[in-house]
Amino acid sequence: MNAKLRDCSLIRLLLFVIVPVAFLAVCATKPKSYVTGIVITIGIYIVLCASLNLINGFSGMFSMGHAAFMAIGAYISALLTLSSNVKENMCPGLPDWLIHTQIPFGFALIIGGIMAMLVSVLVAFPVVRTKGHYLSVVTLALIVVVRAVIDNQDTITNGSRGLNGIPVKSNILSVYIVAVITLFILYRIVHSEYGRGLIAMRDDPVAAQTLGINLKRKKISCFAISAFFAGIGGGLWAHYLTAISGANFYFTKSFDIVEISIIGGMFTLSGSILGAVFFTVVPEFLAPLESGLKIAGFQFPSMFGLSNIIMAVFLILLIIFRRQGLIGNSEIILDSWFSKDTYLAPFRKSEYQKLGAAVKNLFHRKKA
Repeated sequence: MNAKLRDCSLIRLLLFVIVPVAFLAVCATKPKSYVTGIVITIGIYIVLCASLNLINGFSGMFSMGHAAFMAIGAYISALLTLSSNVKENMCPGLPDWLIHTQIPFGFALIIGGIMAMLVSVLVAFPVVRTKGHYLSVVTLALIVVVRAVIDNQDTITNGSRGLNGIPVKSNILSVYIVAVITLFILYRIVHSEYGRGLIAMRDDPVAAQTLGINLKRKKISCFAISAFFAGIGGGLWAHYLTAISGANFYFTKSFDIVEISIIGGMFTLSGSILGAVFFTVVPEFLAPLESGLKIAGFQFPSMFGLSNIIMAVFLILLIIFRRQGLIGNSEIILDSWFSKDTYLAPFRKSEYQKLGAAVKNLFHRKKA
């Protein structure tokens, strides 16, 4: 985007607020459409990726265990919203009070997030003692542990058969309210003194420690915050799928979230939005290639998995030539969302003058 257009609050308001809100409003009128399902998936991925970026992008650690915290949040929130009859039949080993407990969706999400956070704190004490690849391996091991617990607790989690009959609660409204709240909280955290401490720890741990930053405490708290929102994302996922098992939260899911983070840019929260859109939408356009296309009378053979190959090649090229991701180090989307100047722009004459100058400059460049 042209620099002058990028700095124009009216353009930001149109591109990053009005157009997305209008699109979501249209999708909300068609809750069962295929496109609406894709948009809901994007919203859930935004929550998951933004929470992962707090660890992988801002703290200097590299976690691969996000799916484990998703699973905890998903199962806890599902057990709190399932009806008593369903729980009694599927999970007879649950305590009586839990079988007969059914709470509103919002509270179930928060409790699921809290449980994921508590587990993350217990795990973080040994995890933060490791660095680099070792930390990644330890967090991957956590996924194995959580999967083993889920699959072997037949009377509590229904084992490998999983939970079904989960009420459909994740719709456009609920998912994007949670996504915006998540982004706002993380945005405030990153731009606070605490966030600056995280970045200092990432850039130069020795210097950060010299300045009085307790690295261990900072890492554990960062892990906990990230796990909380991962648990909430898992709850949203469970109440969208309506049936879950341990297989929904294994290595592949963690790899997907990491891939979204890399594509969008792990050093910004705005990158989670762009990455989630790209990761979800592009394979939908590539899918017809797998069934074989007919172009100019020539029938291309069907190639199952071709979209995955193309995405993998793109990811490799991105890592080689643009490691900061598609959005780079820009926070342009969230800066637009959470700035009062964006919403006051239509009432300021100077913004219209700025827009006119930017458009004029753009046309002059094209002529040149």
